[in-house]
Amino acid sequence: MASLDPHPLTGQRFPSPVPPGTGWPEDPAGPDTEAAHDADDVARLAGAASDQRDLDAHVSVCRACPRLVEWREEVATTGRRASFRDQPYWGRPVPSFGDPDAEVLIVGLAPAANGANRTGRMFTGDRSGDWLYAALHRTGYANSPTATAAGDGLRLSGVRIIATVRCAPPANKPTPAEKATCAPWLDRELRFAEQRVRAILALGSIGWDAALGAARRLGWEVPVPKPRFGHGAEALLGAGDRRPVRLVGSYHVSQQNTFTGKLTEAMLDEVLTRL
Repeated sequence: MASLDPHPLTGQRFPSPVPPGTGWPEDPAGPDTEAAHDADDVARLAGAASDQRDLDAHVSVCRACPRLVEWREEVATTGRRASFRDQPYWGRPVPSFGDPDAEVLIVGLAPAANGANRTGRMFTGDRSGDWLYAALHRTGYANSPTATAAGDGLRLSGVRIIATVRCAPPANKPTPAEKATCAPWLDRELRFAEQRVRAILALGSIGWDAALGAARRLGWEVPVPKPRFGHGAEALLGAGDRRPVRLVGSYHVSQQNTFTGKLTEAMLDEVLTRL
């Protein structure tokens, strides 16, 4: 079973060298990338990030939430799904993915333990990603309907995907403290994008609440009372002296929703088209 090798400076455990052709993502971090070890570190490093790549680098080595660090690395070493046992696992926080100049942002929940935690790219390698990328392809945002590995040639145009929590959480349920600790990464993403973003798609109520919280912290105008989440729900967020940003809600692309018919392809396509 493969192990995770320690970062020479921070102690962050990195995957062992990956065989050619496996499609491993380009690593945004280097030996000098500082890792966050608590909530204060996250706030400081996120606020100081100079650009998107610098932010991605710090996200990818974050160790601020002990429970999440333990879980993501356990899955990546001893807890792999049988069908992926011979594959290398990313086992780290997952940076955002997509067009760096996107006018549309998609805010999800967190990486899946055997999906993005394995592949190192948002919504890649699991059933939720199958649904999302197929829909993004149908609506013109993606050049391919499938996402299997970071080297599969998938490209997004006009959209960028961000997670509320950047590490795979046990049972897909991050704690309130873990969501709060991770929030400055999302705040900084929105700060980088606020001069161009025109719409945000929130996948699930957690993504909806995270987007509203980030907007408030950035000083955007948020309707009162708090807009309620629902599939197809909309709220206008005032972003300073520029045009409002449309927040649109969608049921999450989890199997719990897609297998039961709570979320259909037509429903997902409709909200994506509205963006």
